[in-house]
Amino acid sequence: MRMVLGMALAMIATGALADEVDDAHRLALQGRDSYWNCLAREYQNDGTKRMSTQTFTADIQSICPSERQNFRVTLIDYLSQQNPNAEAGSHLSTANRAIELAQKDIINAFVKRKAAN
Repeated sequence: MRMVLGMALAMIATGALADEVDDAHRLALQGRDSYWNCLAREYQNDGTKRMSTQTFTADIQSICPSERQNFRVTLIDYLSQQNPNAEAGSHLSTANRAIELAQKDIINAFVKRKAAN
């Protein structure tokens, strides 16, 4: 009886942990989408069409601070739950790299749009 109860409690705990990781993943995806949407709004802004690549790059790196930070925090939380034994700095590095790649993608699209015009 104790063994069955112990197994049942372990299954419940495992299920709860899986739910927490799923929730963290969902929040990280929402954070990513919010950040991407903010970057896309800036890309589509009529004023950016007249910017130089250098000005646009500086603009992209400075806009959407709350969305960027939310994405960073939610991604770090998800990565920490998914891999709790990793060094905390590695999760921060991964989150910062994801942000850099998002910015790079928007900047590349800007450069291609400028070259086409």
